[in-house]
Amino acid sequence: MGKQLEQVVDAMLVLRCQAGDTAAFDRIAGRWQGRLVAHAARLLGDRDAAAEAAQEAWLAIVRGIHRLDDPARFAPWAYRIVRHKCTDRLRRVTRSRARETELDADASEDHGQSAEVRVQERDRAAAVAHLRGAIRELPAEHRTLLSLFYFQNLSVAEIAEAMGIPPGTVKSRLFHLRARLRTMMEE
Repeated sequence: MGKQLEQVVDAMLVLRCQAGDTAAFDRIAGRWQGRLVAHAARLLGDRDAAAEAAQEAWLAIVRGIHRLDDPARFAPWAYRIVRHKCTDRLRRVTRSRARETELDADASEDHGQSAEVRVQERDRAAAVAHLRGAIRELPAEHRTLLSLFYFQNLSVAEIAEAMGIPPGTVKSRLFHLRARLRTMMEE
């Protein structure tokens, strides 16, 4: 389904929710639950905490959906609520919950692969782990920005709305974040 068609379907469901149609709320929740949990998981680094944050976000969505002025803006509005719930959760936690998976090269099976292929896979996995670690070092707001752009495929305008910042700021931050990650990866 195309992005515009999805927005139209979501807008219709929001209008039905605002009219008190509980079946419409069930449908919109079914459409968005996975995306909101995935977004929270990228922000928190913990799937269980993400599920709880998404549940808290859904409670806020239920309470506030009647105040959503533009039903077509459901996606940025919902992502903003999830971001706030994740930020609240991070504030309550005194230490980082992010965990990085260690590669255990000795425990992996080679499945008949050549030594060169195993080395390439190990190097790629190490680079991905290094990138994830670099992203985890970024402030939550920057992780949110990267997540919305690269994983949720929101436009610059939608991200600006979701984060409450001007579109030019979104573009500038994305530019500087890419440069910062590149530098972190090279070090």
